[in-house]
Amino acid sequence: MTKTIAVYGATGHTGRFVVAELVRQGFTPIVSGRNAEALKAEWPDFEARPAAADDSHALDAALIGADAVINTAGPFALTGAAVSAAAVRAGIPYVDVAAEIEANVDTFAAHRDATTPIVPAMAFYGGLGDLLVSAALGDRTSADEVIVAYGLSSWHPTPGTRIAGQISHDRRNGRRVRFADGELQYHDDQPSQEDWPFPEPLGTRRVVKEFTMADVVTIPSHIAVPKLRTAMTLEAAGDLAGADTPAPKAVDELGRSDQTFVVDVLIRTPEGDLRATAHGQDIYAITAPLAVGAVRRLLAGEGRTTGVASAGAMFDPADFLDELAPYLTVTIASSTNGS
Repeated sequence: MTKTIAVYGATGHTGRFVVAELVRQGFTPIVSGRNAEALKAEWPDFEARPAAADDSHALDAALIGADAVINTAGPFALTGAAVSAAAVRAGIPYVDVAAEIEANVDTFAAHRDATTPIVPAMAFYGGLGDLLVSAALGDRTSADEVIVAYGLSSWHPTPGTRIAGQISHDRRNGRRVRFADGELQYHDDQPSQEDWPFPEPLGTRRVVKEFTMADVVTIPSHIAVPKLRTAMTLEAAGDLAGADTPAPKAVDELGRSDQTFVVDVLIRTPEGDLRATAHGQDIYAITAPLAVGAVRRLLAGEGRTTGVASAGAMFDPADFLDELAPYLTVTIASSTNGS
């Protein structure tokens, strides 16, 4: 019997990728979001169930008969708690694609006692880095330090990305955030730069040394690590900061932009350094097979724990990455000579 998956935020940029990926993988989508007319116009062939995030009764109705829900509607500071709570009431798995650090912290905190499978940040930011780190560590459950370097050729943010970024900025009162001494720390230090040795063909690039992303929530949720930071290529950070940077533009039949990316992970352990890399095209598009793959595995009973957990804790990370071969090229290697 075909499984039915509700997609909240189905008319958004990432939501459209997720709906298309569900169809490719043989699922039946239920499209949901706050705008009934937009849902019908975008997805005339699927059942539309409009619901505002602040309307719990409408959210409950939107999930009737669904086997799982994928929340793609940012800002997740405004939708995450409501949609995940509706999933818990319905007793179905919840997956979201939140990149917002504080929103992910909220999801872990709100559902620490849940038995319903809940996987936040099952996306390019937060999910992919967590899978890479977990696969490289294997059976290890700790590391001395983790660095996730993002080598983006460009970053044309969606309107949703910009709104979520502003909300996060406001929640922090304009402060920056880092993960150090085993916890999130808010500060006013100015960002610094360094050269990062990405693998070829990207090569060494200048990066913002501490460009903190959702990996600082997902990875430490199950890996004991006192120091964790994420870095971003200078060009991509500049694109994101630029008020006039346009939204992504499709260049192929899948709707992907011409953006390319390399995620380069360095893990320092007492036994030596470990490294894992992944490269592909379009950070928004790659989120779709990550989120849909998570739902498929949860519905197949392949989750490794119950309740709320990140990608690396919930799934077999090496197997999950292998499954992404049509979308990603992944390399996992180890060395003992440092970096």
